[in-house]
Amino acid sequence: MKVDGSRHSKKLRPIEDAASDLSEDGLVDEGRPGSLLIDRAAGTIIGGAIGDALGAGYEFAEAPESDRVTMLPGRLTGEPAGHWTDDTAMAIGILEVAARMGTLTTSAASNAVGARFLEWFASGPRDVGNHTRAVLSVATSGAHVAKAAVEVQALHPDSAGNGSLMRTGPVALVHRGDDEQLVRAATAMSELTHAHPDAVAACVLWTVAIDRAISTGTLDGPRVGLPLIDASRRSFWEQRIIEAETKDPREFTPNRHVVVALQAAWSAIYATRHTDDHFVAGLRRAVSIGDDTDTVAAIAGYLLGACYGLSAAPLEWSSSLGGWPGTYGFDDLVQLAASAAERGVVDADE
Repeated sequence: MKVDGSRHSKKLRPIEDAASDLSEDGLVDEGRPGSLLIDRAAGTIIGGAIGDALGAGYEFAEAPESDRVTMLPGRLTGEPAGHWTDDTAMAIGILEVAARMGTLTTSAASNAVGARFLEWFASGPRDVGNHTRAVLSVATSGAHVAKAAVEVQALHPDSAGNGSLMRTGPVALVHRGDDEQLVRAATAMSELTHAHPDAVAACVLWTVAIDRAISTGTLDGPRVGLPLIDASRRSFWEQRIIEAETKDPREFTPNRHVVVALQAAWSAIYATRHTDDHFVAGLRRAVSIGDDTDTVAAIAGYLLGACYGLSAAPLEWSSSLGGWPGTYGFDDLVQLAASAAERGVVDADE
């Protein structure tokens, strides 16, 4: 499926009003070639945060009808409407390192992200996935997080939850256009907590899909990443993608397993591809699938935001965003996304 974000009708949030007026910093300028990149990079992160916060009000409850989906207080977290959950909190750990270091493929970057994960976990979040909790409970430092993930995976070899797929948005902002580095980054960030091959493959597929949406403004979806995963699993994933495009999105529940979570997110996007406001319709459809609503909508939000940009985010949804760390909100996410996108470089191992 190709959907051209540049031609899509959407409710506009003027980019010049976003993040303390990014145009004053020279990051948003219609005459500047990098301006559209910043809009889409910021849209990626804000799209994921909106999806997360939108789904938080319906998590593991009766699935709502799409047209009734709205921002509600977190059902499991008890946080005010608009507050994100573990999905965005962990994505922020990655985003901060990407913005500061311009890479996610070095051991130093992995260690820094791992340390931030542990800081978040130590804050006592109310909504933590079981597998992630197991890993972070035994990790002793940022440098030990990935090793702890291997240990936990060995104890539970079939565990393949959606806890790393839910934070792929910031992974796609660095190493743009370099598939080899994108694969390395997606793999490293997944393996910090989720080492199962299906979790890693899903992260690669979604990260590459986001990269393409940022660079082209089209939604080719996870199929574009198939040549980059293990050849022995390409047929499996191609069939799962076909299922997502041919079945009703509500068939993809329960969706805590990483394969079904990817199918649910892509099915919601694909099923709403002809709507007037694809960003909004896609997120509402993702939430209406039910079960792990915040995670599925966050995954979908990254890709929708990457295609349509920050200007597609409705003000009534984006203005209330907030969560861990306690002082963070909309402006902080946009500034970090802009920094990560501008600092993203092709790197060598340190």
